[in-house]
Amino acid sequence: MMSKAIDRKFRLARIWSNRELAKVGYLFEGAVVNVSAGNDEDKEGNTYAVYFPNCHAYCLTNYNPGSFRGYQGREYEFLVDLNKELPNNLVGKFDVVFNHTTLEHIFDVPTAFRNICLLSRDIVIMVVPFAQIQHENDAYKDFWRFTPTCMYRLFEDNGFQVVYEAANNDDNAAVYLFFIASKYPQNWLGKMPEYTRVYPAGEWIGN
Repeated sequence: MMSKAIDRKFRLARIWSNRELAKVGYLFEGAVVNVSAGNDEDKEGNTYAVYFPNCHAYCLTNYNPGSFRGYQGREYEFLVDLNKELPNNLVGKFDVVFNHTTLEHIFDVPTAFRNICLLSRDIVIMVVPFAQIQHENDAYKDFWRFTPTCMYRLFEDNGFQVVYEAANNDDNAAVYLFFIASKYPQNWLGKMPEYTRVYPAGEWIGN
């Protein structure tokens, strides 16, 4: 059971999404990339790399060199601006693309989502906020919140099919959506945890 001392505004949903990733991360092999990863921190003292113990390569992308959590030029790090056309050498470079709570800070969501999908040969794992306190500063803005219907449409428009989805519904706390989609969904039949469609998200709101 979660401790009542956990920050319900900013941390409870993150901890929940980390647990969701831990359920499935071991399934994935090949090359994995964390998009707009900063320093790859899971906010619980680990890196997200440890959630993918069976991958043979783990990389990061970041943007805005010299800024807070910006691109640092590390050997395993790629410079990617999700607002711009993805460089050809990165199209289909990774087997699994992971992205955690970035899209709400990008105004041109369709372009950013397309670039995330283009990075992948097969799997995209996406965590987005459905309900969350506004968080922005001079370095980045906070534009959007997402629904399950929106996620299905964005994945379908980019040639992916959802193979797993979940949402937390913790009282008086942020709500995240956790989605996994594949270009080859038939390959994942019977491998993903059992799940049901997320509907309605944020059930606690108004109770």
